[in-house]
Amino acid sequence: MMNLPSKVSICEVGLRDGLQNEKVLLTTDQKLEFLRGFIDAGYPVIEVGSFMHPKKVPQMADTDELFKRIGEVPEGVELRALIPNVRGVQRAIDCGCKKVKLNVSASRMHNLKNLNRTPEESVAGFADCVKAANENNIAISGSISMPFASPWEGRTPVEDVDAIIEAYLKVGINEISLSDASGMAVPNQVYDLCKHVREKYHDATWWLHFHNTRGVAIANIIAAMEAGMTQFDSSFGGLGGCPFVPGAAGNISSEDVIHMMDEMGIETGIDLVKVMALSRTLPEIVGHALDSYVLKAGRSKDLIASQSE
Repeated sequence: MMNLPSKVSICEVGLRDGLQNEKVLLTTDQKLEFLRGFIDAGYPVIEVGSFMHPKKVPQMADTDELFKRIGEVPEGVELRALIPNVRGVQRAIDCGCKKVKLNVSASRMHNLKNLNRTPEESVAGFADCVKAANENNIAISGSISMPFASPWEGRTPVEDVDAIIEAYLKVGINEISLSDASGMAVPNQVYDLCKHVREKYHDATWWLHFHNTRGVAIANIIAAMEAGMTQFDSSFGGLGGCPFVPGAAGNISSEDVIHMMDEMGIETGIDLVKVMALSRTLPEIVGHALDSYVLKAGRSKDLIASQSE
């Protein structure tokens, strides 16, 4: 019998990891409409954007404005943003963002391409970010890109992942995301690493972030659940990817993840119909088709209902 949870939490990352890879720049009003739609659909966590330099990631230039305009957020809903450094914490303070996320890559080459720093240089800056966040009542988490494999070095040694986890824990960050930005992870590897980190680092909580670059993200989510993981990122319409990784476009589609959970009897608290309605507006906005099976085929329960009429 499969060892599956009764409930999972899903973070919608389309407004950040989805849109940062799009050539079309959405207006702040368009983003605000999606953000309010995600809140209404029941997402417990939403990644609103990032405080990266606007010249480097122009798609995220209005993240500050989004936080200022969203207004009162329902209790139990967490809005977070990616930050590169202490300056990112200051921007969060100024615009009212209450949760920020740092990132470092287990791949030296990827970290240089993504943040223009070696992993060691990134880790050295964590303490100042944590201090600034704590002093201003801002929650802070961390992310590790390429914990499974990278296009430059191949399979990532578990010792490299452990070293970054321990650096996060040392500065007081115990919520950590394992992000398969290259889309190279496979289920048995995911299971082994997830089981390893859960058993070794009891004080940490985990998020899993899978790209569907090679079509195995859903299988990786199941493998992670088998290993005891219950928190996952996804992107509406399957938007996004990492602009610094060759051919890595394509996060796992929110609709596909939520539909699978619904069909498996695993609670998400998210209204799939509302998410699908939001995603259906995307092709006209971004100018291309979406990588979402459920948007194309519909929900299984709708198909069954139509055949019985």
